[in-house]
Amino acid sequence: MDLIDLRSDTLTQPTDSMRQAMAEAKVGDDVFGEDPTINKLEAVSAKKLGKEAALFVPSGTMGNLISVLTHCGRGDEILLGDRSHIFLNEVGGISALGGVHPHIVPNNSDGTLPLDLLEKAIRHEELHYPPTRLICLENTHNYCQGNPLTPAYMQEVGALARKHSLKIHLDGARIFNAAIALDVDVSTLAKDADSVIFCLSKGLSAPVGSLVCGTGPFIQTARKMRKMVGGGMRQAGHLAAAGLVSLECLVERLQEDHQNAQELASGLTAIKAIDLDRENVKTNILFFRVNHPKIQPDNFLKRLEAEGIKILLIEPGVFRAVVHRNISREQIRHTVEVAKKHLGE
Repeated sequence: MDLIDLRSDTLTQPTDSMRQAMAEAKVGDDVFGEDPTINKLEAVSAKKLGKEAALFVPSGTMGNLISVLTHCGRGDEILLGDRSHIFLNEVGGISALGGVHPHIVPNNSDGTLPLDLLEKAIRHEELHYPPTRLICLENTHNYCQGNPLTPAYMQEVGALARKHSLKIHLDGARIFNAAIALDVDVSTLAKDADSVIFCLSKGLSAPVGSLVCGTGPFIQTARKMRKMVGGGMRQAGHLAAAGLVSLECLVERLQEDHQNAQELASGLTAIKAIDLDRENVKTNILFFRVNHPKIQPDNFLKRLEAEGIKILLIEPGVFRAVVHRNISREQIRHTVEVAKKHLGE
């Protein structure tokens, strides 16, 4: 059997139709706003998210960074979860490059931020405090088992933000997974956010790229911030062409990844040495622990790799598996059988 790589959905390979679209794309200089394929992708993305405008960027990390830089000035404060990607995995860019202060609120297990703690964290105007400007949310929430934030929760945070004259930025790297899981239009999940990013290069299978969406003036400023951090691209319509195929052809099939994740969760849960909260698996991401008297987590990882299966040991004793388009139902079942072989029933 081929390598089964469950480390991330960033490992998806472009489809044949993407490769053809990339080869045939009409391109121009995007810094001058003259790449027709990028312009089309930005227009389609803005419409899908229910926003006025959009901006094509190389990565979700850059999208989050320039969104925060657009919303905030040096010395401003943002509220975000202790398990959020911006806080844990983006090299502290908002502070290092933007001088923006992160105020951490503990995430619930479903990825939400407790509304009472969120409101308590908002600074009142005082000489010694940085001004609170922005609330950052994540949907789906990577480190909270890929849980989707519901429209009802987004509305509650939106009401809180308006009450205190704050903005909301949504790291929607996998927001299309959330929309599929909740059976809602993706624009419904973005409605209460002032800005939102989503990635094309995860479950949507494009090789490169993310979109920042927001109001026209916001995107105009974000475009300047993109240039500042080195994200201005030239004939990048070849990349945008793959993104258009993603949005046109690959959104609905995310449901297949979710079903395969359920299959994997079901199989692993049946193994006594594995601790996995199956009820909390809602999309394509699952976390689990291995509790075996003779097999340590590092050793289990090596055993899987020796049999052509890759997953991530995300922190001591905790594994993450991410299902994506290049993982078949047969490979899911094989993975479960290999885990059983090494850990017992």
